[in-house]
Amino acid sequence: MKATFRHCVTSLMLVLALLPLAAQAERQLLDQVVAIVDDDVILATELDARINTIVTRLQVQETTLPPRSLLQERVLDQLITESVQLQMAGKMGMRISDNELNETMGSIAGRNGMSLEQFEQQLASEGVSYRDAREQIRNELLTSRVQQRQVGSRIRVTDREVENYQQAQQAGGGNTAEYRLAYIFIETEDPSSDASVQAARSKAETLRQQIVEGRDFRAVAVAESDASNALEGGDMGWRVESQLPSLVAPVVPDLMAGQPSDVLQNSSGFHLVMVMEQRGGEQQKLVQQNRVRHILVQPSEAITEAEAEDKVRDLFEKLQNGADFAELAKAESDDTVSGSDGGNLGWVNPGQMVPEFEQAMQNATVGQIEGPVRSQFGWHLLQVQERRQKDMSDEFRESETRQTLYQRKFENELQNWLREIRDEAFVEFKPGYAESSNAEAANIDENAS
Repeated sequence: MKATFRHCVTSLMLVLALLPLAAQAERQLLDQVVAIVDDDVILATELDARINTIVTRLQVQETTLPPRSLLQERVLDQLITESVQLQMAGKMGMRISDNELNETMGSIAGRNGMSLEQFEQQLASEGVSYRDAREQIRNELLTSRVQQRQVGSRIRVTDREVENYQQAQQAGGGNTAEYRLAYIFIETEDPSSDASVQAARSKAETLRQQIVEGRDFRAVAVAESDASNALEGGDMGWRVESQLPSLVAPVVPDLMAGQPSDVLQNSSGFHLVMVMEQRGGEQQKLVQQNRVRHILVQPSEAITEAEAEDKVRDLFEKLQNGADFAELAKAESDDTVSGSDGGNLGWVNPGQMVPEFEQAMQNATVGQIEGPVRSQFGWHLLQVQERRQKDMSDEFRESETRQTLYQRKFENELQNWLREIRDEAFVEFKPGYAESSNAEAANIDENAS
C-alpha cells in the first residue's frame, strides 16, 4: 500500500487580518464536497488521497497509468460504492473493534515478513500514515462483512452439487496447479439490447488485441475494467485449479503465462483473464487432532468478571488436588452441552476453536490441566486427553469443494449485488472539483517543467 499527499500588502495589520481568511479559504477548498451519497459525502481530500495511493502502487508495479481524469472517475465510483456499503454496515450495527483491527494489522505485517513497528515505518517511508492505513483496513473489513451477510445469504451449495463436482474432478484426473490471475470485465449496460451487447463485445475484442500487441494487461484493467478489483490491476491472487471461477476454469490450464484468454461471455458481459504466474501445489492430508474437555465459567449479571476469574482459579486448585474433572464439569461448567458429558468436546481439528483456546490446547501436555484461559466466551480450564494424526483427505476435499462452489457463486452474485446497491443509492455529483483539480495538476506540471 503506497501513497503521496498534496495540495504585496503594505500594512502588517492588513496581512494579519487576511491570514485567517486565506487559511479558511484553503480549508474550504481542501474539504470541497465532490459527491453526496445517501446520508454521506465524499470530500476532495478523500478522493485525492485514494487516487494518490493507487497511482503510487501502480507506479511501483510499473503499470502504465491512465489519464488522471479517467482515474479520478473510476476512483470516485469506487468510493461511492464503498460509502453505500459502509452506511449499510452502520445501519446493521456492525463494528470493528480496536483489538480486532490491531490483530489484522499485525497479521498483514507478518505476511509481509515485518514486525508491526517495521510495517509502520514502511508505510511512513511511502507517505502513508499508520492511522490512515488502519482506517482503510477497518473500512475494508466492514465492507467484506456486509458483502458476506448480504450476498452470502443468497447462496446455497447443495450436496448434489458437491457430489457432481467431485465426480467431474475425478474423471478429469484432478490437478494441484496454482495460478496467479488477472482479470478484466466489460459490462453489458443493457443485456436485452443487441446493440449494447455488440458494443461491449467489440470493446472487449479491441482490448484483447491491444494486450496481444503489447499493452500491459494490468494497465488495461485499471483503465477499462468494470470489475470491482479493476484498480488493483485486476489481480485475483493465487487460485488452485479447483477454485477457479466457472467461466474461466476450462481455459486457464491451457494458457501460457502472459497470454490473454479469448473473450469470454456470460449474462453480465464479456471477460478476459491472464495467467500472470503458475506454480505447483500440494494438498494437506494429515492433521493433528486433540481429544479435549473443558470447564467454562462465564461472567454474567449474576457474577462479575473478577468473581468468574476467582471461581475458575478455585476450580483449578481443586483439580490439582485430585478432584474429578468430569464431575466438576457437570456441576460447575456454564457450557451446559459439554458439561452434561463431563466437559467432553470430542476430537477437535485445527482452527475449530477460538484462538485463545486453540493456542492453549496446542501447547498443552497430554493429561495436564491448562488454564485459566480467557476467551470471548469466558474463563476455561481444559485438558487434552489424547492426540492423534488423522488422514482428513476426504473431509478436506469436500470442504474445499463446498468452498470452491460457494466462492464461484459468491463472485458472480457479488457483481450483481454491487450493481443493485449502486443503482438504488441517491448520488449527487457536485460541479467544479474536476475543473479545479485538473487546473491544479496543470499548474504543478507547468511549475515542475
